[in-house]
Amino acid sequence: MTNLIGQYPATRMRRNRKTNWSRAMVQENTLSCADLIWPLFIIDGDNKTETISAMPGILRYSVDLLVKQVKIAYELGIPAIALFPNTPNELRTQNGEEAYNPNNLVCKAVRAIKQAVPNIGIICDVALDPYTSHGHDGLMNGNEILNDASVNVLVKQALTQAKAGCDIIAPSDMMDGRIGLIRQALDQAGYEQVQIMAYSAKYASAYYGPFREAVGANNQLKGDKKTYQMDYANSDEALREVALDIQEGADMVMVKPGLPYLDIITRVKAEFKTPTFAYQVSGEYAMMQGAIQNGWLDEDKIIIESLMAFKRAGANGILTYFALKAAKLLHSSDQPHQP
Repeated sequence: MTNLIGQYPATRMRRNRKTNWSRAMVQENTLSCADLIWPLFIIDGDNKTETISAMPGILRYSVDLLVKQVKIAYELGIPAIALFPNTPNELRTQNGEEAYNPNNLVCKAVRAIKQAVPNIGIICDVALDPYTSHGHDGLMNGNEILNDASVNVLVKQALTQAKAGCDIIAPSDMMDGRIGLIRQALDQAGYEQVQIMAYSAKYASAYYGPFREAVGANNQLKGDKKTYQMDYANSDEALREVALDIQEGADMVMVKPGLPYLDIITRVKAEFKTPTFAYQVSGEYAMMQGAIQNGWLDEDKIIIESLMAFKRAGANGILTYFALKAAKLLHSSDQPHQP
């Protein structure tokens, strides 16, 4: 930092911190319910929930119960939810055809939510891992993940979701060129108003383990995803990925995982000045929740502090499994995000 002005004792940095009102007046970043996106897991059946052992407090919901959760989120001021299916094993195939079945779990959920809570945003994941028997985000030939053939299927999946009523298509597959081809297909089909939130800087991370249990892919995955997800040693590469996705038509971009990648969020926001989102992923949630349950961390305080870190780094919003709890905290009389 250059051109520092002031010197002790004339300058006393603590003066601005001495009262609640003074701290509030000089606070540089704020967190609100509008910053939160709630990821939700869907299962088949009626009036049914399932626990997720690696994500204490998080449930999978059948569509009817999912709608009730979405209503709660909307009433709390959460602007959007993100949907992830746990596809029955008998529907998982080598080529993931269930991904573009108009009656799959995601499409059923989208239609039900649109009918019951029409003014909440719905974000749909575009990737094949919840639908393939091998657990990868694309099609396979031997041990190779096929890029262009996979993109053709992803386009079909995106169109199916848009037809069901999805507001934001969110490709998380990391195949090259998929944003441009999805944008072109959406526009040609009359869905030019459907937004694209690109998982642009998605790293091959160990933090995804609990999520794979949540969508039932943990026992499906053959090998790893390092040939298409990013190397976590790389930072400049993330800027190239983001630049390509913006050029191809992405309306918003995402960095995933979250807290260990705040430097990437800051670089992306500074470089492109485009709506930038972060995903506080399942492994981050599991670590924090484990410490909370052991009494090592104060739940209310750590949730809000961790989410504020994303805002300070430059994120416009955060996908977080703490969304509902955070929204309730932000509505409470003693909001812990306040100075």
